[in-house]
Amino acid sequence: MKKNEEKTEIHPLEPFFPKGARLLMLGSFPPPRNRWKMDFYYPNFQNDMWRIFGLVFFEEKDYFLTEDKKSFCESRLREFLESKGIALTDSGREVIRRQDNASDKFLEIVQTIDLKKVLEQLPDCVAIVTTGQKATDTVLSLIDAEQPKVGEYTEFECCGRTLLFFRMPSSSRAYPKPLSEKALEYRKMFQKLNLLDK
Repeated sequence: MKKNEEKTEIHPLEPFFPKGARLLMLGSFPPPRNRWKMDFYYPNFQNDMWRIFGLVFFEEKDYFLTEDKKSFCESRLREFLESKGIALTDSGREVIRRQDNASDKFLEIVQTIDLKKVLEQLPDCVAIVTTGQKATDTVLSLIDAEQPKVGEYTEFECCGRTLLFFRMPSSSRAYPKPLSEKALEYRKMFQKLNLLDK
């Protein structure tokens, strides 16, 4: 199959932009639908994002799991994220998936998000965070900023305001760091943004 005949995927989820959101989280792109446990961001049960959130905010990694512990509770997640003012979308709007898996390594982003337009929809946003190298590289192609080290941040200008750009550890289990250590890095970011005590 020639490149111009390759099948692309359009992002299957609507952006999650709660009113008054102060933090925008950007991953790369959802995994293939057969790996989903809910119709929301980070739906792969092998991805630890919502376990990281459970540890950071409730000291319980399974806090956002359903009662049978086989899925994530989408309604509880949405309610929590709205209460904290955390927005979610991905850096890729259209991609080519080189292999039928969730790995960023085999993901080619054909069309990125329009970050300026997104930030115009989030007037209270003061920070963005990328949760993996693919998302980080994509965002860096859209803004004038230095790449932060993992767990740290830099500043950039967009839409007439100065924002913080955090680079957090990937929540994928392929990223070689214990869950508790990843949670500590995220905790520091949420502390910096005063989201822990809200």
